[in-house]
Amino acid sequence: MTELENKMKFEMELRGYSPKSIKHYLLCVSNFAKHYNMSLELLGENEVRNYLHYCITEKHLCEGTVNYIHSAIKFFYTKILDRDWKTEKLKRIKERRKLPVILSQAEVKAILGATENLKHRAALSTIYGAGLRISEAAKLRICDIDSKNMQIIIREGKGKKDRYSLLSQKNLELLREYWKRYKPSEFLFEGKNPSGHISSRAIQKVFYEARDKAGIKKDATVHTLRHSFATHLLEAGTDICYIQRLLGHTSLQTTTIYLHLRRMDLLNIKSPLETL
Repeated sequence: MTELENKMKFEMELRGYSPKSIKHYLLCVSNFAKHYNMSLELLGENEVRNYLHYCITEKHLCEGTVNYIHSAIKFFYTKILDRDWKTEKLKRIKERRKLPVILSQAEVKAILGATENLKHRAALSTIYGAGLRISEAAKLRICDIDSKNMQIIIREGKGKKDRYSLLSQKNLELLREYWKRYKPSEFLFEGKNPSGHISSRAIQKVFYEARDKAGIKKDATVHTLRHSFATHLLEAGTDICYIQRLLGHTSLQTTTIYLHLRRMDLLNIKSPLETL
């Protein structure tokens, strides 16, 4: 790691960036320098523009990835080299806003039913039942299950924010059955090493196996369970502001995407063509 990259790592740590973000930002900046085989301080605006164009046209990276690279390079030039960043010439690429894949309740039930291992079924049920991100579920501790108030405490979720989410009675009963059999000591879902938690990759593998076994053809991921949680709550009449809080979204605008995913037949909305 160069002296400038070490300085960037130091500055990101001072600002409270996660280790994962620091690692990825440094990789983006390093790849940028390797592309030109030149020291970073010798590269300027034209090189940044051409590199971003290369990422779009030659590497065919998606808009989100290109914007992530844009943010990493911008951080380096503005915070480390203290240079101006001409927003008009170094614009972020406009991202397509694709609707996420949603599972019906019957499909969720089929996936959970196809998950034979009790520990794995408990993990997937908790993700769907509380609308958790995969990393949030993996890091849950036993003390985070508040059965008295029927809620789950999510500590240091995205943006290092704590929040509460739902603990359904069915989920609680499943977790109690799981605890009696596995006797976890600290983390709710332990990994191969009892002192650590299950990995996100292990949960993903379990989900894909159950999805395929259940015969679900949709391109669903573990995160689809979180999307389905929000959509099913909305269809049941839950106020979108409550859903925002349960999901831990900073902006309500992020949550409004689920308005587009509700089944129209449940809303009793008819096309004006029907009334002609």
